[in-house]
Amino acid sequence: MSESFEVVVRVVLTGVGATVAMDLWALLLRQFGVSSLNYAFLGRWLGHLPRGRWVHERIAAAEPVRGEGVIGWSAHYAIGITFAALLVAVFGESWLRAPTPGPALCIGLATLVAPLFVLQPALGAGIASSKTPTPVLNCFKSAVTHTVYGVGLYLSATAIASLMGPGA
Repeated sequence: MSESFEVVVRVVLTGVGATVAMDLWALLLRQFGVSSLNYAFLGRWLGHLPRGRWVHERIAAAEPVRGEGVIGWSAHYAIGITFAALLVAVFGESWLRAPTPGPALCIGLATLVAPLFVLQPALGAGIASSKTPTPVLNCFKSAVTHTVYGVGLYLSATAIASLMGPGA
């Protein structure tokens, strides 16, 4: 396997693994009645972008988009992989072969910018959930969830390095 293909495989698997960790966390929270983002709403938002609609008053009230669930879940995993690629772009390919927790947690927390300052305002929740009844709690949930994503980056990369070896 070529070195560049190996890096792509490691990045994709790391991103998918970290996103799965995030989803398992959300599933655990749901067992305790704590809700998280409905990815169909992400798909609905994305489906409205080509129509020129970037911001919604309340995404739940927006016109549904055909295939919004598939669009949202696909985007969720594509974003998880993209953030794994960002980690490698910032900290280098060598991190994939010998992962350490610091860079993974750093990227995990940096990914908070996306929901707090892009997605939540676009979906009608305001900057950092400011238009919701519990903005501080929602920001805390986002911070913990993205920390779990960072831990997932580290654990996934560690497992992949263990399975694939040090590589090139």
